[in-house]
Amino acid sequence: MKTLIISPTYNEHKNIAMLIEKIFKIDSNYHLLIVDDNSPDGTAKIVQDLQLTYPNLHLEIRNKKDGLGKAYIFGFKWALSRNYEVIAQMDADMSHHPKEIAKMIKLLDNHDVVIGSRYINGVSVVNWPIRRLVISYGANLYSRIATGMPLKDATGGYKVWSKKVLESIELDKVRSSGYSFQIEMNFRAWRLGATIKEESIIFIDRTIGESKMSSAIMYEAIWMVWRLRLWKIFGRVSLRVLGLARTSCVAHAKTWSSPTFPVSARTVPMPSARGLTRSPRAWAG
Repeated sequence: MKTLIISPTYNEHKNIAMLIEKIFKIDSNYHLLIVDDNSPDGTAKIVQDLQLTYPNLHLEIRNKKDGLGKAYIFGFKWALSRNYEVIAQMDADMSHHPKEIAKMIKLLDNHDVVIGSRYINGVSVVNWPIRRLVISYGANLYSRIATGMPLKDATGGYKVWSKKVLESIELDKVRSSGYSFQIEMNFRAWRLGATIKEESIIFIDRTIGESKMSSAIMYEAIWMVWRLRLWKIFGRVSLRVLGLARTSCVAHAKTWSSPTFPVSARTVPMPSARGLTRSPRAWAG
């Protein structure tokens, strides 16, 4: 199947070359689209140089930093217009190991969407401080209760979509621009009756570069979950009403200081069965 992996970037010059090389080492038939938000650190230039080596590497540069969700929507439309049958999402910060992608694509034989899940079999997260793990796990519990979606990891960003499902979703009506985009896309697919499979992966927090998480992104996610709940109960009118309130809330949040979550040297213990007892910088091998 013709497969495209989409990876949005903003200031990922320290990670992008490694990601590209690992993806094409696994399968040179994959196509990879980097959607760069005009990174000032030269991320796009690195990709352009590597295009001479990898003919299936594509680059689109947007005018400004405009949010993760909008970058993915751009990528989805790009993929559909070129008739890709399988469209995957993957973070550019090396938190998603490319070796997982083949088994996730295989699962599309019997499912419409496959999520690389951090929580389907306990907790499979490495290098996160406890604070961020609690926030993430709690956000997924909150999302599951509020929306009714039977997903353990609705906020996970490692996903594979069938062309059929993405064509069915009204992409121009997706409202989220931050990490709540993952929840909204899952919800829209679920509401359409898509079969969603969670496949256990090991999520490895970035060891190079800075997290893009902020308080404004968290506020957006809180509002989005309630918008989706009201949509489930009352229909689309609730989306328009709460949309105005969310805009005000997020604007207010941006006036606060919003430092990124610190990267801690501590790691979240992994189930011994996973066999991870050392730092996953072993990816470099």
